[in-house]
Amino acid sequence: MAVLPLLTSDRLPTAAAAAAAASAPTPADQLSTVRLTVNGEQRTAEVDNRTSLLDLLREHLDLPGTKKGCDQGACGACKVLVDDRRLNSCLILAVMAQDAHVTTIEGLARGRGEQLHPLQKAFIDHDGLQCGYCTPGQVMSGVACITEGHTGSRAEIREWMSGNLCRCGAYTNIVSAIEQTAKEA
Repeated sequence: MAVLPLLTSDRLPTAAAAAAAASAPTPADQLSTVRLTVNGEQRTAEVDNRTSLLDLLREHLDLPGTKKGCDQGACGACKVLVDDRRLNSCLILAVMAQDAHVTTIEGLARGRGEQLHPLQKAFIDHDGLQCGYCTPGQVMSGVACITEGHTGSRAEIREWMSGNLCRCGAYTNIVSAIEQTAKEA
C-alpha cells in the first residue's frame, strides 16, 4: 500500500500564491486575436486560447445577456446562434468562432432594443419566464426551433427544446410562446 504524504499547511499554496498565479499574465504564445461579427457589429478581442465563446461574450465584449449556467453544455442557458445555428457557447472556444456571425439575446431586439423580437414578446404574453435566468437561452433556442421548422406540434417543440433546462418549470408556457410565434411567422 502506498503511503501518501500528509498535506500540511507548509505544503499547501497560500491564498496570496493562488491569487498571484490566477492573475499572472498569459504568455503571448497562448493568446489569439479573435474577429467576429456579434449582433451585426464587427468585434475584435485578444483572448487566451482556452477562452470559451461564452466568456468572450460576457467578459470581453460586455454582453451579459448570455448566461453561464452549468458551464458543461447541459443546461442551455448559454445558447447563442453561430452562423444561424444554435450552439452552447460554453462548449465552443472563442478562437473557433473566428469570422463567424454570432447572435446573442441582445441582438434579437430590433432598433437597438426598441422593439422586442416576436418570441421575446410571446414569452411575456405567455409568462414563459419565472426567474428569467434560463430565458435568454430558451429564447435563442426557440428562435432556432422556429427557423428550423420544428414547430409542427407541441411534442415536436418540446423535443427540439429539450437541451434547455428551466428550474422554475415554465416549460408549458415556453412551448406556448414558441407555438404562437411560429403560427404568426
